[in-house]
Amino acid sequence: MTYHLTPNVDWALVVLDTFFVFFLGLIVYLRREDRREGYPLEDNITGEPESYGTAFLMAPAKFFKLPFGHGTVMTPTKDREPVNIAARRTDPSPGSGYVPTGNPLIDGIGPAAYAERAKRPDIDWEGHPRIAPLSALTDFYVDREDADPRGYKVIGADGRIAGEVTDLWVDRADRLVRYLHVALPSGRSVLAPMFMATVSRRKQAVTVSAITAAQFADVPGIEGDGVITLYEEERIQAYFGGGYLYALPERAEPFL
Repeated sequence: MTYHLTPNVDWALVVLDTFFVFFLGLIVYLRREDRREGYPLEDNITGEPESYGTAFLMAPAKFFKLPFGHGTVMTPTKDREPVNIAARRTDPSPGSGYVPTGNPLIDGIGPAAYAERAKRPDIDWEGHPRIAPLSALTDFYVDREDADPRGYKVIGADGRIAGEVTDLWVDRADRLVRYLHVALPSGRSVLAPMFMATVSRRKQAVTVSAITAAQFADVPGIEGDGVITLYEEERIQAYFGGGYLYALPERAEPFL
């Protein structure tokens, strides 16, 4: 039995070359597939979508079916329009920061930025809305050993009273409270992220240090009755998250 195909080529060399070709193909495949998210890229200066580059390295358009009949999603996204934000550059060079020209909490600047998520509620494994008010659920309750913030006053970052907690919005899949339903003096109700709140049973109060009491009036609302969409969650989280930088003027200043 001979292991040589020719005087200069044996089976070991053939196997090694086959592995190299396979590995090169794997790298090309992975580099094509990882361009499904976040593409096309945007120009650092103008914000205009950049070209897709070499067609060989771009993934072909693929449609993904969403569960429970929620349509399809195509990736990579094509014909995406540039997003105009209410901000100006601090310097014309690539990578320079932005300075807000309006209300950064609403305009989605910096930490208050948000994504255009689907305008439908998040769902559990059975296809039901994952987050719902506690008042509408019969199989959920607040344990007696925990503080029940319903009826507590809500205090903003400036120490002023913003409103009162009237309900809790529960994540039925993770079995925890996601949002506080806050009734404002104006008669409007908004949702505040539970993980950005500090509950004090002794003071009968909930402190939300992300924004001031007055800024609760501009918290993005929800359109549905007892239902919150992914897009609405994104807007609310971004509004409160941006408050850690923009709620008070001194927060945007350096420490030293």
